[in-house]
Amino acid sequence: MEENNDGLVGAYILDGKGGGKQVGWDEIGSWNPGQGVLWVHLNYSVPKVQDWLYEKSGLEEVICDALTEEDSRPRCTPFHEGLLLGLRGVNLNPGADPEDMVGVRIWLEKDRIISTRMRKILSISDIRAAIEQGNGPESLSDFLVQVTGRMMERMRHVIDDLEDAVADLEDQVLTSESHQLRSQLATLRRQAISLRRYLSPQREALSRLLTEKITWLDESDRIRLREVYDQLTRHIEDLDEARDRAAVTQEQLINSLSEQMNNKMYILSIVAAIFLPLGFLTGLLGINVGGIPGADSKLGFAVFVFLLVGVVGFQIWFFKKKKWL
Repeated sequence: MEENNDGLVGAYILDGKGGGKQVGWDEIGSWNPGQGVLWVHLNYSVPKVQDWLYEKSGLEEVICDALTEEDSRPRCTPFHEGLLLGLRGVNLNPGADPEDMVGVRIWLEKDRIISTRMRKILSISDIRAAIEQGNGPESLSDFLVQVTGRMMERMRHVIDDLEDAVADLEDQVLTSESHQLRSQLATLRRQAISLRRYLSPQREALSRLLTEKITWLDESDRIRLREVYDQLTRHIEDLDEARDRAAVTQEQLINSLSEQMNNKMYILSIVAAIFLPLGFLTGLLGINVGGIPGADSKLGFAVFVFLLVGVVGFQIWFFKKKKWL
């Protein structure tokens, strides 16, 4: 089910029972509403697709512009009897980051669906496979529900993995002193922020979709879309929670590392304080001039060592009295 070089990813005439007949450019050109609902899925980056949209599709130029826009935000815009919908899904293509979300633009009217994308969207591939198996959408509204529902399902797995990763790092912070955890936490926070960036306007788009008076969207499908909307809201709440937990865990890790550093610096300061007077005394008595006390005595070295031990003992007693130890 790979796309052709001419930009036609796939096209079907739906039979209203979950199945459909796959067609090509010739059948698309000769299609009429009496044959059934036509769904055309295109790669908008191919010049032939752009030529067909602007010259042969019969769509208004503003709609064609929206279907071929490279960087589009999720939105829902009614046009007369049609609906323009922009959605974003997680990028699960090989070698891609899930938070680098892929977009699909969908135009729905009474008897026709036109969707465009540049990068592959697995949710659309699922619907194509379902149509070939006879389990696909039976109507325009059912198509809309299935597309949004499958996108939410894939988002759920990605967000669940993100939450599990944050939970694992929370446990590691309590048992590990690795500085690498900071970069891992920062990566998780970036992922949560990137996902939420598109999910928030997508929630607004679905909210508007539920409130618009669309003749071909029946009440049962509105209820199913409301479930998708609620699921998306939960995903956003889960992302907010994961982002906040990652932030708290990162702060806890930084505090823990700072405390460890402070403890080490404290020990080094105590050691330096102890050896400072010892170094002063040994340096003072080590100068090569006449008149150094005990230079001619056999007991001079032993007396000096006992003196140093006494100085160390006094320092330890003084530090304990001041509660520095």
